[in-house]
Order: sequence, then C-alpha cells, then structure tokens
Amino acid sequence: MNAVSKTDKYINKQIRRKKVGGKFTVKKFLEYFFTYLGLLIIAFIFAFPVIWLVLASFSESGSMYTFKGFFPSSYSVDTFVKLFTDTEMYDYPRWFGNTMIIAVCSALLGSLLVILTAYVISRFRFNGRKGIMKLTMVLGMFPSFMAMTAVYLLMTQFDLINQLWGLVLIYSAGAPMGYLTQKGFFDTISNSMYEAARIDGASNFKVFIRITLPIAMPMIIYTLLTSFTWPWSDFILPKLLLKNRDLYTVAVGLMSLGDTEFARFAAGSVFIAVPIIILYFLLVKYMVNGLTAGAVKE
Repeated sequence: MNAVSKTDKYINKQIRRKKVGGKFTVKKFLEYFFTYLGLLIIAFIFAFPVIWLVLASFSESGSMYTFKGFFPSSYSVDTFVKLFTDTEMYDYPRWFGNTMIIAVCSALLGSLLVILTAYVISRFRFNGRKGIMKLTMVLGMFPSFMAMTAVYLLMTQFDLINQLWGLVLIYSAGAPMGYLTQKGFFDTISNSMYEAARIDGASNFKVFIRITLPIAMPMIIYTLLTSFTWPWSDFILPKLLLKNRDLYTVAVGLMSLGDTEFARFAAGSVFIAVPIIILYFLLVKYMVNGLTAGAVKE
C-alpha cells in the first residue's frame, strides 16, 4: 500500500511539474527571443553574401570597390547575355565546359574507386587491413595543399601540365582516401544476405553487383555528388596545373577577371551553382527512397 501511494505521489508530482513548465513565463519568452534572434543573425551572416551576389549579377555595371557593386541602382539580364556571348577576352562557356568535363569524369572514376575501396575494407579480412585504415586516417589529418609541390613535380615529369586529364587523375586518385563514410554504410548490411548468396553459388563479383550495389544506391549517389562538387568548385589545383587560358576552369577563370568586371564575376558565380542545384533535385528522391527501401539490416 505504501509503495502504491509513493508511486501515485511521484506521478502527481511529475504532472504538476509539466503543468508549471507549460506556462508561458518571462524567462521562457527571453530564452526564445534571444535564441531566435541569434539564429536570425547567423542566418543573415551566411545569407547576405549570397543575396548580394545574386543582386550584383543582375547589375548593368558594378565594381566591388563601389556601393554599386553591393546595391545596384539598375537591374538587367544583359550581364548573363554578355557572359556567354562576349567571349573574346573572357571565354566563360569554354571554362564552363572544361569544368564540366573534369567534374563528371572525376566523379565517375573517383566514385568507382571509393566504392570498391570501402567494400573491400568492409567485407574482406586480410593482412595489413587495420594498418591501411590507420594510415589513411593519419594522412587525412594533413591538408591537401601540403602535397602541391610534389604533385606539380609529378605532373611535370608525366607531361600532364595543361592537361585536363591530369586533374581528373589527381581528383580520382585522392578520392579513395575518404572511404570511411562508405565503409560505415557497408558495415550495416546484413551478413545473412551474403551468406545466402554464397550458398547459392554466387561469386564475390556477383554478390557485389547484384546485392551490394542495389542496396548501396543511396551511398553511391551521395558519393557521386560529393565527388562532383569537389572538382567543380576547386581553385588551387586548376590554378597550379592549368597555364593556358583556354583550359581554365570556371573558378580560375572568374578569378582572372578585371576589377571592373564585378557584375560578370557575380553572374558567373551564380550560374556555376545551377548544375549542383539541378543534380540535387534530380537525385534527392533516389537518396530518400533508397534509404527506406530494400533490404533488412541488422
């Protein structure tokens, strides 16, 4: 009886606390006010450069050294037209095409290498496996620009300076270093499916093609997107290896614009985000569907 009464008292006490906590007090108002105020300030700090860049891209003329570059007095789409038609000095369409070739090829080849690396590390046990994992984690702690001198010397020896394929090889070769996210996904796939497939006589290649890849489609799409966005927006490597103006990527080409071409710079910066946005809206449904459909996981 005493135990029941103590339980009832405890429940009633918790109910009273919830009722008191549900009241709107000055303390709660101030807490919510400053929380949302802080969030709005942070959002404004991150959104202001984007808004400013979009507004400046529709400016008839503007410079980053005047307020016209920040807040244009008149707006026009002529800057975008000029971006693709006036190519005598600044060939933006060619730069855009170069960037697309590098990003697409790097995404396809790099994603293949990342998926294979992650699958092997996740599913197979061999000598040196843990050593490789530790080594890649240690190497990943160092910034990539530390190897720029060595990369430049290697590209010079292999005659890959001013070659788009040189950038593709570098991006693809460095992609497997970031295999840990993919490995974590493969680790969650149930071993029972692999055992059943091997009992039925399936080889390792068939297991990978017919079981692993369909289940791992969300991770494959994620890998493709990340492998695409890195070379698409990179500046350091293209600036280091591409000396010919016709071989520039968009990032390098935009940085070569004159100080009076700020409106063109803004328009080019805005347009470069278009492929990423299109890819996201086209592939996001496959990512969501793939995460919720398919196999049973342990």
